[in-house]
Amino acid sequence: MYTILDGKTLAEKILLEIKKEIKENKFSPTLAVVIVGNNSASKIYVENKNKKAKEIGINSQIISFKENISQKNLEKEIEKLSKDKNIHAILVQLPLPKHINPQAIIEKIPPNKDVDGFHPYNLGKLISGNEPYAKACTPLGIIRLLEEYNINIEGKNVVIVGRSNIVGKPLAAMFTNQNATVTLCHSKTKELPKICKQADILVCAIGQSKFFNKNYIKKDSIVIDVGINKNSEGKLTGDVNFENIKEKTSYITPVPKGIGPMTIAMLMLNTLNLYKNSKKNKSQRKG
Repeated sequence: MYTILDGKTLAEKILLEIKKEIKENKFSPTLAVVIVGNNSASKIYVENKNKKAKEIGINSQIISFKENISQKNLEKEIEKLSKDKNIHAILVQLPLPKHINPQAIIEKIPPNKDVDGFHPYNLGKLISGNEPYAKACTPLGIIRLLEEYNINIEGKNVVIVGRSNIVGKPLAAMFTNQNATVTLCHSKTKELPKICKQADILVCAIGQSKFFNKNYIKKDSIVIDVGINKNSEGKLTGDVNFENIKEKTSYITPVPKGIGPMTIAMLMLNTLNLYKNSKKNKSQRKG
């Protein structure tokens, strides 16, 4: 019998803990969310993040720019936010318009305000086994969810399908840092079902609705579905064919109510931690 990895319930618990800590300590963390253009999905994501932040006592600012803003001007705007001492965390909503180089924009965010953990400094710290200012939110949420269910990572064979800088690569580093054996697959990987069938923990992050079925799963494996897709009826679906494989797993995440809520919770946790870090550094400078 499989167990549902309930990300929604855990995320709500974490958010309540953050809210309590902010209220009891009279903290005032501020998150700046930058959005460029009129991508409807991005607007929904940003509004959801903004709403959740305000519910738990985080000051959230949405800073919108027109689609045609130049690379140079957007970089200048990020630099302004970076220098603002009242802003503790900066997020640039992806994707950006095609004429903008996203990596150059990410690198304009100071590592100590990089709430997404995408800056090369933070990724480098993570890969080298050290503590970055912030870790990428979705991978961090996956690790936290496994910990909640007392799933031991050490020694496990982990297969991650998807090599993005947002999920696949940082998650591979996190699993490696906890002594798992990690295989990172992608669109050029040969014999993908055979490799996936060796996984104790299979992470599906390719953005293709219901791609993974029984042929990719070994018995009693743990399946993490990172995919968020919409079917022809507009219903949210994952990368995993849940009904097809659930009975073959020991643990599985649903879509929705799985990794999505955990990503938001980790974003809020990162914001709080960046705020606390800024206050600690300020008191050390005074000392």
